[in-house]
Amino acid sequence: MSNGSSITEFLLLAFADTRELQLLHFWLFLGIYLAALLGNGLIITAIACDHHLHTPMYFFLLNLSLLDLGSISTTLPKAMDNSLWDTRHISYSGCAAQVFFFFFFFTAEFSLLTIMSYDRYIAICKPLHYRTLLGSRACVHMAAAACGTGFLNSLLHTVNTFSLPLCQGNVLDHLFCEIPQILKLSCSHSYLREVGLIMVSACLAFGCFVFIVVSYVQILRAVLRIPSEQGRHKAFSTCLPHLAVVSLFISTSIFAYLKPPSISSPSLDLVVSFLYSVVPPALNPLIYSMRNQEIKDALRKSITRCYSEPINCSSSSKQL
Repeated sequence: MSNGSSITEFLLLAFADTRELQLLHFWLFLGIYLAALLGNGLIITAIACDHHLHTPMYFFLLNLSLLDLGSISTTLPKAMDNSLWDTRHISYSGCAAQVFFFFFFFTAEFSLLTIMSYDRYIAICKPLHYRTLLGSRACVHMAAAACGTGFLNSLLHTVNTFSLPLCQGNVLDHLFCEIPQILKLSCSHSYLREVGLIMVSACLAFGCFVFIVVSYVQILRAVLRIPSEQGRHKAFSTCLPHLAVVSLFISTSIFAYLKPPSISSPSLDLVVSFLYSVVPPALNPLIYSMRNQEIKDALRKSITRCYSEPINCSSSSKQL
């Protein structure tokens, strides 16, 4: 293979060699995927249908759920398809699309989590300026900026990566197409350009991480100054879900990309890729719904409304 244009497909790493384990993994993936769809879908429905939740915090949470749905839909369906049909193949264009969308959702989600930390900082440290600094237009602009950052970043990396000549085969030792794995197939020193872009992205991500840490240091100082224990508990309860999601997102990503090479192996890399690409989108709805009474109440109202409307309709038809 002289260059990337001669490659028409890639081979992904299989989770198992036996047919029984492949089918077991398919049902496991399907269960996780349906749980993620249900959890994020319920949060989106609750926030969209309950006008009491039309606030900046829940607006950003709705966008986070949309990004989680996109992120898990980028990787898991293909893994399910490969496990069900006992194949490892993914087309060249499909691989490029997977790289683009995964990088887009990954970058946009981290940017949105940074924005959500700013939202919590303003709500707790500057509550009198909350409506002024986080009006509806400002929230839309910040969410659009997060998506725009993800789009530009993913477009730049995808175009640069798939313009490299590939001559080391087409086997990717990974659950899905990812830039570091594709760079291993390159036979040109041009891959250093992509490595440089990855370092720039890593520096930007580190800047977002520092912003989140500084925001929560200020939040902690402000909460400790609240005289009543009930007030401190209420302030902490609005921050804990976001802090848990950020910790899950960052810890899985750091372990995936910064683990020592001495412990690296195809099987471990496969588990780690599953951990950071599938677990956060599936657990985020559970984390927010468990710690948020307002979302629970909104979901309860929506379910009650769904059950009451058919009863009202049937009683009206009987009266007619």
